[in-house]
Amino acid sequence: MAIFRRGDIELHYELHGSGFPILLFAPGGMRSAASFWRGEEWDPIAALAPHFRVIAMDQRNAGRSTAPVSGDDGWHVYTADHLALLDHLEIEQTHLLGGCIGGPYCFGVIEQAPERVCAAVLQQSIGNDSNNRELFFAMFDQWAESVKERMPDVSEQAWTSFRANMFDQPFLYNVSRDFVSGCQTPLLVLMGSDAYHPEAISREIAALAPNATLVEKWKDAAADGTVATVVEFLKAHTPG
Repeated sequence: MAIFRRGDIELHYELHGSGFPILLFAPGGMRSAASFWRGEEWDPIAALAPHFRVIAMDQRNAGRSTAPVSGDDGWHVYTADHLALLDHLEIEQTHLLGGCIGGPYCFGVIEQAPERVCAAVLQQSIGNDSNNRELFFAMFDQWAESVKERMPDVSEQAWTSFRANMFDQPFLYNVSRDFVSGCQTPLLVLMGSDAYHPEAISREIAALAPNATLVEKWKDAAADGTVATVVEFLKAHTPG
């Protein structure tokens, strides 16, 4: 695993395969790390490496990556990490694939640098369906307890503010419905089906975004043809 250092931030990432790049944002909530792809419904690292240059990363303070924490933190600090990593790897354009929390991560990059994203796959994106806020608050708190020991100077008020910046927000947490309805990036939406990944959120993304395709059945990767569907979609939107 390679390391990208940016000031006092250390991001660990893996490179697999060759060709046009695709940056992966793993599931796992605040613990999103490359290792979470192994043992999931399908492993996009293994599935996509024969076709693309795959970058799989550990988000800040997840897996082996580290970063400071402040009450001003929120989705924007993750987007800054993602764009900085692309710059470090000298990648001007890329595909994105995000599972779970990776859905909002994808939209953060698309919002800040739409010209750099050729297509994105959203695998059961998280979202606020007006019933699941406490689930995400609890998930954040469990993650925070696991990293607080090495951050004794961060106040409880800062942790609470950080949590609110992440999950006390509507819809997709980091972008609005208006943004999604104007998003021209081609999207492949693999539908969610539980409280963390509401079906209604996937359906709304697909209904709002003008260039989105919804895939309802995908969790049995072999039987449902998930890999072929994703590869075909990405290749169709690969420049050149």
